[in-house]
Amino acid sequence: MKFKVLTLFPEMFTSYFSSSIMKRAIGKGLIDVQFINIRDYTKNKYNRCDNKPVGGGAGLIMQVQSIFDCLKNVSTPSTHKIILTPRGKTYNQEKAKELAKNYDEILILCGHYEGVDERVYQYFDEEISIGDYILTGGEAAAICLIDSISRLIKGVITEESIDIESFDNNLLEYPQFTEPYEFDNKKIPDILYSGNHEAINKWRLKESLKITKEKRPDLYEKVEKTKQVQKLIKEIESNTELPKWEKDALTKGKKFIKE
Repeated sequence: MKFKVLTLFPEMFTSYFSSSIMKRAIGKGLIDVQFINIRDYTKNKYNRCDNKPVGGGAGLIMQVQSIFDCLKNVSTPSTHKIILTPRGKTYNQEKAKELAKNYDEILILCGHYEGVDERVYQYFDEEISIGDYILTGGEAAAICLIDSISRLIKGVITEESIDIESFDNNLLEYPQFTEPYEFDNKKIPDILYSGNHEAINKWRLKESLKITKEKRPDLYEKVEKTKQVQKLIKEIESNTELPKWEKDALTKGKKFIKE
């Protein structure tokens, strides 16, 4: 997957893509990220890419000429061109999957100051917003897009890590634990030591339902109500302390459970 980022401040990306998972993905050749300075395409002697809004108003507006010439030089007919803007459709995990699946090259324009000349929009395929708040520029949003898309590309992270994640079927992820068994009087649930992977997966789904209902009721309403989900919802709503399937798993897996 190739990413091309059009920005006035390419140096803002250096640290993020020089460390951790993104650095390894680039090193393996799984992704290629290019940061293109829009200033390199300006035609005025002061190397400026912005000006005051016509008709008056606060701040500065990014000019159309430098963005247009930049696009003309770095994109191809197959490049999917995204402009980051508050007027765009709100970004989510489904959109990340769609972009990872359908495109080999994605170009992202980072707006800055008070925005871009309205005539810029016609040159882009899609408008995206990462949320209902205002940033000083699109660079932080571009990092979010590239990270969320890249991690879905085979080899960037282990496949097991993306098998079950937050927002799959509109569910938040279940609770995760690591040793020690007890810390500050809080213990890891015994079911996770049972060795019964079917029961563990069932418990995790139930916990995901609980957490999503409490933390994100808007997502909970969209959860696909399969037969298994419906049964677990009934258990949750009836406040069953320990259902039979969990008792059985704990009894059979007793030798694995911590004392």
